[in-house]
Amino acid sequence: MLDQIQRSLSRQSAVQVLDSDVCMPTNNVVGALESAIPLKKHPGEESRLDEKQPSPSQGPDGGIMGWLQVSGGFFMFFNSWGLTNAFGTFETYYTASGLSNKNASDIAWIGSLQGFLLVVIGVITGPIFDRGYGKTLVAVGSLLLVFGMMMTSLGTQYWQVMLSQAVVSGLGEGCLFIPAVAIIPQYFTSKRAFATGVAASGSALGGVLFPIVFHQLQPRLGFGWTTRVMAFIILGTQAYAWTVMRVRSVPKFRRALYDPTAIVDFKFMVFTAAIFFAFASVFIPFYYVQSFAVDKNIFGEYVAFYMLSVMCAGSCFGRIFPNFIADKVGPLNMMIPCTLLTAVMAFVWPAVSSPGGCIVFAIFYGFFSGAFVSLPPPIIATLCPDLRMVGTRMGMSFSISGIGVLIGTPIAGALLSTPANYTATAMFCGACSAVASVLTIAVRVAKVGWKIGVKA
Repeated sequence: MLDQIQRSLSRQSAVQVLDSDVCMPTNNVVGALESAIPLKKHPGEESRLDEKQPSPSQGPDGGIMGWLQVSGGFFMFFNSWGLTNAFGTFETYYTASGLSNKNASDIAWIGSLQGFLLVVIGVITGPIFDRGYGKTLVAVGSLLLVFGMMMTSLGTQYWQVMLSQAVVSGLGEGCLFIPAVAIIPQYFTSKRAFATGVAASGSALGGVLFPIVFHQLQPRLGFGWTTRVMAFIILGTQAYAWTVMRVRSVPKFRRALYDPTAIVDFKFMVFTAAIFFAFASVFIPFYYVQSFAVDKNIFGEYVAFYMLSVMCAGSCFGRIFPNFIADKVGPLNMMIPCTLLTAVMAFVWPAVSSPGGCIVFAIFYGFFSGAFVSLPPPIIATLCPDLRMVGTRMGMSFSISGIGVLIGTPIAGALLSTPANYTATAMFCGACSAVASVLTIAVRVAKVGWKIGVKA
């Protein structure tokens, strides 16, 4: 009986942690792990395991309240990851007009810090959510994000934009991320992965729509009021999200922030390094594809603005289909070709010279790079010897690899000022993706060997 309870608890907590914007369907991975990995007991855990826990099968598996959570989570993804994905529009505007006294690298620090805080702040907001403050996190995150965008609309100097758009908005996005990924799984069992995937698609839609809104309104209303309109969109959608989101249950177990055994786990540390290089490269074309299309005379400024929306649309499909296949062949086996093909797309980027080629590049780079943020969590789960530590190890891994988000695009921006400009930037992007693929191959070999047909 105790063993059955342990396995039920592991299944419930692991799947709740894994279903996120960066983790699409993982039920099969978790099921395989439960049958293959012995669960370890931690000091003082035996008495807690005797407490009666609700089985996942006892959940409502949807219903009106469950799908309301999906709709609320959709807008939380839309306003957090979606706004971060859309920073390329701000990058182009700041470089040309708003902060023209700064180079591309300086401006890229704004977006990279915003994305870094979105990823890393989860280490703090996770335990806060576990203590029953999910609704409070939604409220605080919404207010910070709206306030940050409002202050961005008033910013005229670099430090003002850095403080408002990078720090304040980034912290707000980080507060929204954990509730969005943790509340929805509480309302679903068999449809959990599908429900989370529907909500996560909001991030791609945000990356498509925010650049269009900016491009259509900025020439007519100016930067200030355009940014305020975006803030009002965030306010309205977040008001709806705050109204409908409800925490169904508070976890009885508090996840540790640090697992000392992870430091000596070769596969875990090598894969963390792989994510670092993947994150260092993934956002580079998202930031610079618009300016590339203009500077190379591929498109005029009006059409070039839509290249980011096209790339985000490709990324939407890239976060769904590779994970669907990964459930059948294994996430490591899917991550390797995605990183390799992302590297190939980055290396051929400088050769793009026609409108059709630019559109094809945007679609395929968005598609293959979408796996960079959707496959790592299930991979970390398969590498974790104890499913109860998945959340802890995921937090550790993303805290380290999140530094790649912070430094990748500024380095690429600095390379734009060299004589090689976009060629140097593309080579850096491709090299980082190639290193990520090599490290991922090393992890797969260490895990299952060189056999091709083995699920990993």
